[in-house]
Amino acid sequence: MRPEIIKISSTEPEAALVNYAAEQIRKGQVISVPTDTYYGLAADPFNLRAVERIYEIKERGRHKPLSLILSSADQAEELAAALPDEFYILAEKLWPGPLTIIVKAAPRLPLKVTANTGNIAVRVPATPIALAIAKAAGSPITSTSASLTGMPDCVTAQEVTLQMGDRLGVVVDGGKSPHSAFTTIVSLAENHRGWKLLREGVIPLHEIEDLLGDQ
Repeated sequence: MRPEIIKISSTEPEAALVNYAAEQIRKGQVISVPTDTYYGLAADPFNLRAVERIYEIKERGRHKPLSLILSSADQAEELAAALPDEFYILAEKLWPGPLTIIVKAAPRLPLKVTANTGNIAVRVPATPIALAIAKAAGSPITSTSASLTGMPDCVTAQEVTLQMGDRLGVVVDGGKSPHSAFTTIVSLAENHRGWKLLREGVIPLHEIEDLLGDQ
């Protein structure tokens, strides 16, 4: 059975459609939504059954943590044990945008989401649809790529449907993703002070260094 396709405007998301997508997440479903890089799998990170379903859908190892989409940088304060100054510098200058920041997770966050690492990866994407759905859901949503492990990441709803088949009940179609590249990942969760670039993506290393200095 093919998933339900919901077409939502990428610039002015329709409230009724956004609320419908958010309702599916609140019900414990895993849906696919567009981001500013690739399409992702969105679920409630506090629903352990939904989190487990993500790993099943992707055929992903349980040792790999899930990243979260926030509707605003303020939400990170509820998810992190403590936020260093570097976090606020990056968030102010580069969010919304294709930057994932890893910080120490707060104790309330389920271990399944952190994959027992004690860290959490968060981002505020520059895409109205994902932000609107996260806001309507009333909590952060997961954002791991909507692709099977070892398969190419998807930049359109059609690619998600072809690859995922009947594994998903709902796919939000917001058109082609603006970037066909990964988010840049910066870790602020190292045991020592400072920061570490884990992956250079859409945002180049020199932009991070301009803000935080050398690693």
